[in-house]
Amino acid sequence: MPRNFSRFLPWLDVLAIAAWGGLLLNYWLSGRLYLLIHPSYTWLTVAAGVCLLLISGLKAGVLLTSRRERQAPSVQHLSLFPPGWSSFLLLAMAIAGLLITPRAFASQTALDRGVTDAITLTRVKPQTFKASSRTEDKTLIDWIRTLQVYPEPDAYTGQKAKIQGFVVYPPNVPEQYFLITRFVITCCAADVYPVSLPVKLTTGNRKAYKPDSWLEIEGQMITETFEGRRQLTIQAASLKPIPEPKNPYNY
Repeated sequence: MPRNFSRFLPWLDVLAIAAWGGLLLNYWLSGRLYLLIHPSYTWLTVAAGVCLLLISGLKAGVLLTSRRERQAPSVQHLSLFPPGWSSFLLLAMAIAGLLITPRAFASQTALDRGVTDAITLTRVKPQTFKASSRTEDKTLIDWIRTLQVYPEPDAYTGQKAKIQGFVVYPPNVPEQYFLITRFVITCCAADVYPVSLPVKLTTGNRKAYKPDSWLEIEGQMITETFEGRRQLTIQAASLKPIPEPKNPYNY
């Protein structure tokens, strides 16, 4: 390796560490961090970003003040990759993270992760939540948790519902139905999973509502049968398109 190039290898480490610190803080300051991790871990991510910037600054100070860094150190590299390759990859990934805007998961991911099963079985664990005398104040996740406690759909027939979510077309479901869906995040984007309720249209065709489009649905609860299983379903009285929320996940 040319001596002049090897002198820059320690600075490549500094740039890679600083870039990752800047990336984490950039996600936080831009409000995009919620697309990647649960809010409970925001403080830990911000602390990691600050620590990485401090480490890169300390390392840069050492390089500037140390006379020994004027000569390329003689180090035996046991890696199969050229020296500095790992730092270059880390730096390239951090730059890509700054250039590429993270996006929330959509309907295809919901189907891939088993949203069809959410018609009859949800994966959300029962949690403590506040009961409300106004059923139209319940969110989608509130309904899912209610069903986990008492899954008999007839118990909720006639109750009012007002739910926001995005549209998913599951396979083997009649044309007058679709799923209103939200993702639940427990730790990070790698473990998000979908929860859904079927929606029955009383008029029109579901093709008027494109997959991944966000809707606010008002109606009442009824019981419908899908593939031999009875399922709580929203009979839609009104469907209003809404923009995708700033934070599209439930917790």
